[in-house]
Amino acid sequence: MATRTKRDDPPQTDLGPYRAKRDFDRTPEPSGTGSCRRGTAPQRRFVVHEHHARRLHWDLRLEHDGVLLSWAVPRGIPQLPKPNHLAVHTEDHPLEYLDFHGEIPSGSYGAGTMTVWDSGTYDLEKLEPDEVIVDLHGRRVQGRYVLFQTKGDQWMIHRMSPPDDPTREPMPEGVLPMLATNSTLPADDEHWSFEMKWDGVRALAAVEGGRVRLTSRRGNDVTERYPELHKLGDALGSTAALLDGEVVALDANGRPSFELLQPRMHVASPSTARRLAARTPVVYMLFDVLWIDGHTVMGLPYTERRERLEALGLSGPSWQTPPGHVGDGRAMLETSRELGLEGVVAKRLDSRYEPGRRSLAWRKVKVSCSQEFVVGGWLPGNGRLESHLGSLLVGYHDETGALRYAGRVGSGINEAARERIEGRLAAIERDSSPFANPPRLKDAHWVEPALVVQVRFHEWTQAGILRHPRYEGLRDDIDPDAVVREPTPGP
Repeated sequence: MATRTKRDDPPQTDLGPYRAKRDFDRTPEPSGTGSCRRGTAPQRRFVVHEHHARRLHWDLRLEHDGVLLSWAVPRGIPQLPKPNHLAVHTEDHPLEYLDFHGEIPSGSYGAGTMTVWDSGTYDLEKLEPDEVIVDLHGRRVQGRYVLFQTKGDQWMIHRMSPPDDPTREPMPEGVLPMLATNSTLPADDEHWSFEMKWDGVRALAAVEGGRVRLTSRRGNDVTERYPELHKLGDALGSTAALLDGEVVALDANGRPSFELLQPRMHVASPSTARRLAARTPVVYMLFDVLWIDGHTVMGLPYTERRERLEALGLSGPSWQTPPGHVGDGRAMLETSRELGLEGVVAKRLDSRYEPGRRSLAWRKVKVSCSQEFVVGGWLPGNGRLESHLGSLLVGYHDETGALRYAGRVGSGINEAARERIEGRLAAIERDSSPFANPPRLKDAHWVEPALVVQVRFHEWTQAGILRHPRYEGLRDDIDPDAVVREPTPGP
């Protein structure tokens, strides 16, 4: 749609830019040189393409004066009046594009898969160089929309009509994941579903308009840390969903490794994150859905949420939907032990999703001794480590909230971990011990109880001290005040 100098000038169209960008010996796209029936004035046609190019987006095309006026809409056609979506004005397309779908080959302009997402007719209310108002009558999109120019080829698209579905609501923000209680296997296991417990970090994935936003257990944005999960938006396409799952790194035997995950958890640079993703990729293990296409499902029982999650068919190179199994919890726990996994999570079949709460309706049952601890101090090492970190002094909160000393952890702290931890410890030094039962240790350095670490150990001694503990990693996703002593796994 060419720019006009007078507001009452007729719109001008030109397929020259469209043809100049394409080699029609390579691309299956129409050249626009053939004949195509024009719509009559009352029957103007439109099409919305879903375009899986370098980045997923949607293309809105309006028939006018023998061509298709076109805009690329990165987040899709809005279904609610707020917020507005960016719409980038692109070159006019030929009318044959109304029916086009197919694969644009690599190396071509717009390379990727093009499908027809919606089509229909529209009423034109206004057409100006900087503003277009239409009433769309499609299979998926109905209603009045205005496209208005902001600067150059940058436009916005706003839905003027109320939602087609009056119960439709925006995706909720600030949701925290539901947490499981440490426990043993339930006796009435026919009323429970059992899932494998993955040794990773929790993350909620907000997916909308082909874009993914990942938040941690504490609500922090961790999207840039896991670039391989961004393509989850492509997998869902126009479906919007708020998903719950665990980010894990798998070792050479296909088992989750918290140690391998550590470097991925503390990355601030996108370029470093991409480099680490190539070296140590992660997998997002999905196990729940909280909201989907304008409607919360958190009030539904677990069984119904699980059905909706599985119906999404999310199985890809960096995300999976592992199965749950109703009943037979003891056999599932034994399978977890045989596979070298952390344990199982039991979920009541009738349980609702309780965001941010630790609930007895979800129970984690472990097969090995591993839990989070709060760092209250540290000891220097020996020899070349005389002025560096040798071991961490860790503890947990008792029922009164006091921090109880649980032992010293030195095994498992390699050079990379030592460098990472030392910088954190220096910022939280204090003069006195934070422990209610401070150990009598020479050369101990005390810190504020603000740092959480993951520790695997053999057992607790009768004195309440860890036997053979091994450091596994930092846990920035865990609130230090929430760290308590967990039940010891049974035989």
